[in-house]
Amino acid sequence: MPRRIGQDTDSLRASIHFLENVGMTTKHTPNPAVVLFACIHNAGRSQMAAALFNKLADSDKARAISAGTQPAAQVHPGVVEVMRELGIELSQQLPQKLTAALAQTACLLITMGCEEDCPVVPGLLHDDWPLRDPKGLGAEAVREVRDDICTRVAALLKDRGWGRPSS
Repeated sequence: MPRRIGQDTDSLRASIHFLENVGMTTKHTPNPAVVLFACIHNAGRSQMAAALFNKLADSDKARAISAGTQPAAQVHPGVVEVMRELGIELSQQLPQKLTAALAQTACLLITMGCEEDCPVVPGLLHDDWPLRDPKGLGAEAVREVRDDICTRVAALLKDRGWGRPSS
């Protein structure tokens, strides 16, 4: 189990502030890399991962998109609520279908613990983050999923050198 960034919203906000402003060193990549976060419904885990990635990443180096094999009609309300606590608005995001054309834009596919139902894209570098589905969970449990995703995103950005430059 990865180490959680924070146990509460205030400490998570402070960690995000640190990562955005002083905590990451970066390496230059000529074109922005695209990371595709995918799950089944694209209404929870993958939406949170892409939003956190885009908030913390240097957009000149990398950006994230998200999709699902069976997209829902909307992002889960509980996910919208806990992301709003961090100043990230997902209420207008629409889950989208994972297509071959979308997958071809990515250099890395990260699936969100959907086991045998996770999409597989031949030829695309792949990792799986075994995460609990936040659908129908209470706010505290959704925060735990969000915090876990934030920890993993921060580690990915640091590992790949895609974080924002230090000030």
